Amino acid sequence: REKALKTWVGKRTTRNSSNTMDENATANVLPALPEHDEPQDTPQPDAPVKPFASVPPRPPSQNTASKYSPLPWKDHFDYEEDIGIPESNNTFHVYSAGTEGPVVFCLHGGGYSGLSFALAAGDMKQKARVFAMDLRGHGKSHSDSEIDISIETLCEDVLSVIRMIFGHDPPAIVLVGHSMGGSIAVHLATKKVLLSLAGLVVVDVVEGSAMASLVHMQKILSNRPRHFPSVEKAIEWSIKGGHLRNLESACISVPSTLKFDDERQCYVWRTPLEKTEHHWRGWYEGLSDMFLSSPVPKLLLLAGTDRLDRSLTIGQMQGKFQIIVIRHTGHAIQEDVPDEFSSVVLNFISRNRIGPRGIE
Repeated sequence: REKALKTWVGKRTTRNSSNTMDENATANVLPALPEHDEPQDTPQPDAPVKPFASVPPRPPSQNTASKYSPLPWKDHFDYEEDIGIPESNNTFHVYSAGTEGPVVFCLHGGGYSGLSFALAAGDMKQKARVFAMDLRGHGKSHSDSEIDISIETLCEDVLSVIRMIFGHDPPAIVLVGHSMGGSIAVHLATKKVLLSLAGLVVVDVVEGSAMASLVHMQKILSNRPRHFPSVEKAIEWSIKGGHLRNLESACISVPSTLKFDDERQCYVWRTPLEKTEHHWRGWYEGLSDMFLSSPVPKLLLLAGTDRLDRSLTIGQMQGKFQIIVIRHTGHAIQEDVPDEFSSVVLNFISRNRIGPRGIE
């Protein structure tokens, strides 16, 4: 017991001695804290930093009005002009860009305008001359009967404008038509009234799916807003509603699809599509067979393969036309993905060796 007691006392003494050495070492390393009455002009270098003492500045939020503000088309198209048709009261507004290469003549869909091709024109104008017109009852064009947009009338309008611009010896022309404009392009190609026609590009319109959708068109039109307090609100609706997916293109094209109603003091749609229902069926009936019989190189550009009908499926398997599907885009391919759209069109021109005077 006595021996065990001595051993315990020895360990106790050693531990106390070790603690005293640790305290002395700590005292030598850590600086002495200042007294409360000593002034502290500058913060101590070893003083602990309080969390969130310096909050990073918050980036300024973009105002909704400025986000959806209209943008100018002059960064993409070079010129605009009004083309008057002799012996009529019809005047058609045309945008153009580029000075060299074959002519790419663009026809927009129902309810759109020539400015729906603005971003694509800016991409293509280095290698082609791009033209886009506002069709009857659309954009800045004016005519005797704004709602007479039968396929026969629209074809005659386009043909008259092309003749007024290029005369009777036009350069090689590639017709590019979106939706309703695609129908116009196909009818013109089938009628063989453009002797310099060198190519046909139809954008997201197929007879089968188009005819099937007509029964729902009035409901679709009735569900969209009839008026807007500002242009910015119309642009915002187009983007948030999924009508368009490219904000920059929407800010350029949507203003041209509106007009100001002085009586109601608000903006309304420029084109009353709901009043043109009796023309819709004529746009698309027989479209697939006419497209397949067109005697020029053809490209069908779609947003999904489900749009193909039986005639086109067979024709595509027989190699009668080229088809390209661009996924993750909406109906207005030329607006949603203008860079990809312009690349496809230019590749089509290059692949078929279409030059300023025709197929080389």
